[in-house]
Amino acid sequence: MIESIVPEHESTAPEATLVRLLGPRAIVLVGLMGAGKTSVGKRIAAKLHLPFVDADAEIEKAADATIPEIFAQHGEAYFRDGERRVIRRLLDGNPKVLATGGGAFMNDETRAAILEGAVSIWLRAELDVLMARVRKRANRPLLQNPDPEGTMRRLMAERDPVYSEANVHILSRDVTHEIVADETIEALLAFLAAETPAQES
Repeated sequence: MIESIVPEHESTAPEATLVRLLGPRAIVLVGLMGAGKTSVGKRIAAKLHLPFVDADAEIEKAADATIPEIFAQHGEAYFRDGERRVIRRLLDGNPKVLATGGGAFMNDETRAAILEGAVSIWLRAELDVLMARVRKRANRPLLQNPDPEGTMRRLMAERDPVYSEANVHILSRDVTHEIVADETIEALLAFLAAETPAQES
């Protein structure tokens, strides 16, 4: 895990340096619903001039149904299997920024593929931030119950230890997504620069 700031003297064209060090790998954002993976991911992709892909949107396209519809008609296990296959297809050796659904990184096969063929970013957030964001949208199947906050607490307890396996950890908080995207790029560059000597030795 790397959470550091790039020194000033290295800040000339950091985006180009980052893309060069990234090589054929994808940048994959993981974390709970409401962490800002799609919003931050789009901004990172724009800054790095890389394609942005939302795994949930790709799943909906492949199934010709919305995620709530998939959950309602087929159940979570069916959705997770489709999610696993879609993410495996998207990790195709071409650099991109990929936002994943909250449960994607929990699948052993998906997590192994991401850790092997991508650089993973855990966007983590406190409970109050997550709840304030998810309450704005009614399309979260796992929260369609009488105690959504209790469900979110349980998901945090279950998933945070697994999310912590990601290469880079970024705190998503009540600031603009632009700021979080910039901080993510700085931390990514530090991570990639730190791994380069080991690869070249």
